Order: sequence, then C-alpha cells, then structure tokens
Amino acid sequence: MAKKQISREGFEKLQEEYTRLVTVRRAEVAQKLKEARSFGDLSENAEYDEAKNEQALLEAQIAQLEETISNAEVVDDDKISVDEIGIGSIIKIKRVGSEDVETLQIVSTTEADVDGGKISDDSPIGKAAMKKKVGDIFIVEAPVGELRFEVMDISK
Repeated sequence: MAKKQISREGFEKLQEEYTRLVTVRRAEVAQKLKEARSFGDLSENAEYDEAKNEQALLEAQIAQLEETISNAEVVDDDKISVDEIGIGSIIKIKRVGSEDVETLQIVSTTEADVDGGKISDDSPIGKAAMKKKVGDIFIVEAPVGELRFEVMDISK
C-alpha cells in the first residue's frame, strides 16, 4: 500500500483512537464476553454471540487503524507549502463568475469534515486543487456540469 499523507494533528488523533480501542474497548469487550460465558450454554447464548460479534468488529477497526497509521506519511506544519496546494493547505477559492470566496483546508480522507471546512484530497475539489498555485483556475466535474474555481490564496 502506498504511503498516504496526513497532517500531524490527524495522525495524533488516529494514534489516540488506536490507544483507546486497544486499552479501554478491548477490556470492555473482554468483560462482556466473560459475563456472557457465565450465563451458561454458549450454543443458545445471545449475549455471548453479541459480544463475539462486537469483539470481531473491534478487532477489524483496530487492524484498519494499524494499517492506516503504518502507511501514514506525516506532513508537519513547516513542510506545508504556501506556493502550491497540498495536504494541510488552507485555501481560498472563488467559483468563476461568482464573488463568493470559500475557505477550505485540504486534509487526508481520515480527517475530512465538510462542516468544519476540511475536505479530503480525494474529494472532487480536493483532487482538482492539488498542486495548483495562486491565480490558477481548476475544473471540477459535478452533476450540474463543469465548475471552475480560481485559487485566491494558499496559507497554512
């Protein structure tokens, strides 16, 4: 799997979540399993089946986080360019033909939060904006047709 860029803040959040799942959630699920076993016959024990399913989901989530963390390339703030758009860039873009300027931050898929103004580098706008410079115009394919945006500013 190719390395995926992620901000320092996003990487630390992933590590915190991983630690919480491994230390706290694993213990909680193990306790549920222990309690369910105490109810007797495992072949007809719904609590046991539920706890086993919860354990499987938790382990899958932990494995996914391990893979994401091990394949992450952390982009520190001092490495964020203000010359061209990349992971961590805060951009101001304007739709061509409009005066509305939108401020967005380009982040990794795991950090995306559209309501918080953080869009993924895999989103249509994020993908089209990557490597652009101030003054560049980029095109985004949308259901309504082509949308053209101009890069007004890049900061970090």
